Amino acid sequence: MVATGGDGKGLWERIAGHGIFYATELIARLPEKMLFNLVEPRLRESLPWPEGADFTVRIIKLLHRHWNSFHPHVRRRFVENIFGNIMLYGGEKRRRLSARLGDYPTIMVISPTMKCNLRCTGCYSYNYDRQDAISTERLDELYSECEQLGIQFIVVSGGEPYIRPDTLELFAAHPNLHFLTYTNGTIIADRNLAPRLAELGNVVPCVSVEGFEKETDQRRGKGTHRKIRRAMLQMKEAGMLFGFSATPMRHNNELLCSDSFIEYYQDLGCRIGWYFSYMPVGRDPDLELMPTPAQRLHRFHRIRAIRDQYDILAADFWCDGTLVGGCMSAGRTYFHVNAAGGVEPCVFHQFSVDNINDKPLIDCLDSDYFRYIRGRLRDVENPLRPCPIIDNPYLLREFIDRFHPRPSQSGGDALLRGQLAAGLDRYAAELKKVFDPVFEQIR
Repeated sequence: MVATGGDGKGLWERIAGHGIFYATELIARLPEKMLFNLVEPRLRESLPWPEGADFTVRIIKLLHRHWNSFHPHVRRRFVENIFGNIMLYGGEKRRRLSARLGDYPTIMVISPTMKCNLRCTGCYSYNYDRQDAISTERLDELYSECEQLGIQFIVVSGGEPYIRPDTLELFAAHPNLHFLTYTNGTIIADRNLAPRLAELGNVVPCVSVEGFEKETDQRRGKGTHRKIRRAMLQMKEAGMLFGFSATPMRHNNELLCSDSFIEYYQDLGCRIGWYFSYMPVGRDPDLELMPTPAQRLHRFHRIRAIRDQYDILAADFWCDGTLVGGCMSAGRTYFHVNAAGGVEPCVFHQFSVDNINDKPLIDCLDSDYFRYIRGRLRDVENPLRPCPIIDNPYLLREFIDRFHPRPSQSGGDALLRGQLAAGLDRYAAELKKVFDPVFEQIR
């Protein structure tokens, strides 16, 4: 089968005309080169960052290689939501949103509950009120608002997402959205949720790990790693797309980037690996837990090598700023809604001025607070040190001093003053020395 035209336009029209079943079956049979010719022009058009487009092509190619191993509903929802709702039909929604905001966020991170069945050392969300929870009705409305705005990716965090009994019901009610869940994996294992999640098809769980059994159990509790293994094997058997998420700290930074670590989780079925550098917020913030700038540079090189060498898509939200043009927060690309309804720039930037229980989501995203942050983030010259919390801490203090937003959790303003603030300034100065020459080499 040959696409009409060099940009694959004719094939896109055939997919749209013959329906989603045709497209799902077609993708498995397309040669990789033809698939690349199909998606690449659309990606270049919608993504202004060349490395980001290259990264997305890697995603498509990886899924293509493993297409027949996925549950039919996983394949169908991926085609419907990614190829259809986002790449084929989402352009007009993005243009409308951009006309209002100046940017078009495509991702909402939401923490529907702060309840969790674990008590992990250094948890970034530990000091939120655990009684806070967004009602089922408001969640349903919020997901519908996202669909109308063209925000098609919903990342569900917390707290533990699967502790809520309505989680799967809401995923099922919004098949046109794609959900990625950050989970400790224990409830997935204990309740054998994998077959049900595979049937839904629009859910990608990413399970939090700290290394192997010793490291994970040390932070998350004895026996946690065994449940994680069981959950991953259940999801692999069910034909799910899933991955791991990892928090590099000073003591495990090199382990989490090692060949043995990647090979272990790849063998368990992970096709995705997200890296979130330890942030000194939440429970007992400690600058000594942060990887040093030299360790972060090691991770920068290793993440790129992992993407080249392994059949797993690795990304680091601090080392991969060139993929997305720097920090994505405050609605540049994504934002966070906490369990009390507060709309925060980021899950780690835990201050808010607006609440989804008081006004529509679009008005929250269009606040002076968010607009100012988006504008200042565009001024950051080096996307390899994009973060306004740890890489450019003067920015966070500027935002807070100018708008006086509410801290979202007890002690949330601790990093603005005293030893934490002074330590972050020292870290940022050293990071600049390490990463500015790196960016000059690759820009």
